[in-house]
Amino acid sequence: MRLIQSQRTLEIPEGVTVDIDARNVTVTGERGTLNRSFKHVSVELTKEGDNKIVLSMYFGNRKQLACLRTVESHIKNMITGVTRGYTYKMRMAYAHFPITIEFEEGLLLVKNFIGQRLSRALKMPEGVQVVKSGDVKDQLEITGNDIDAVSQMAALIHGSTRVIGKDIRKFLDGVYVSEKGANGNLVAV
Repeated sequence: MRLIQSQRTLEIPEGVTVDIDARNVTVTGERGTLNRSFKHVSVELTKEGDNKIVLSMYFGNRKQLACLRTVESHIKNMITGVTRGYTYKMRMAYAHFPITIEFEEGLLLVKNFIGQRLSRALKMPEGVQVVKSGDVKDQLEITGNDIDAVSQMAALIHGSTRVIGKDIRKFLDGVYVSEKGANGNLVAV
């Protein structure tokens, strides 16, 4: 069954400006600016006043209506990103050969994984900072405004240290996410 109109409203907090231009959303806050295009979703985005966004969809079936909430969540994540930012903390686990992480101009190098001489070079996305934690041994902190870029970097690091060709119940070496979330509100994984 199709509903004639479905709509959701989203409040914009103080200190954040949201510009909507033909389903291109630009969110600006104290930490920077994020852009995202929603042209692939048939949703109508309108701004009411300075502090409210209305998302509308006409004659949507169940799967299309689910996209309405998804677009709302993406915009909320953008607002959280420009106000607080996101952090992923990753721990290096190894039994014998210590994993070393090095940084070169825009690259993150993972060396000595399971004693392999192969070093894995990962390109860091724009707007993402990766640092070694000063107070905790073998911990990486990935921070940035865009949750997609931050979580993608964490996934690249984790995926590059997967054990292949060995029993993963015995070889637990790797780099794993230990905490993630918005700054000031990290949740253990």
